[in-house]
Amino acid sequence: QVQLVESGGGLVQAGGSLRLSCAASGRTFSSYDMAWFRQGPGKEREFVAAITGSGRSAPYAAPVKGRFTISRDNAKNTVYLQMNSLRPEDTAVYFCAVRVYGGSYNDDSAYEYWGQGTQVTVSS
Repeated sequence: QVQLVESGGGLVQAGGSLRLSCAASGRTFSSYDMAWFRQGPGKEREFVAAITGSGRSAPYAAPVKGRFTISRDNAKNTVYLQMNSLRPEDTAVYFCAVRVYGGSYNDDSAYEYWGQGTQVTVSS
């Protein structure tokens, strides 16, 4: 069983930055592939970024490429999402997730454990 707790969301003006954190339980954190997804108002949940247990990032979703960076600190059992140059369309609830058994890195059905989400609101 893995528990995930996100933090770092909030209200920011367009062009600003936020860093989200996701703290995970479990002694084998470094073996988990992890990802960030988001769900905007009235939208389906969508992939944002993913990272392997060893710290290699997968290709980012097109809307965030060049602005967001995923990273992890296995010593702290934490994965991060640095978000720069934020836009109003980035407004969403952001979720971190753990993928244990494989599957496509950008497919939310491949992820077994989810956090409760953290709200990010970007004002214009």
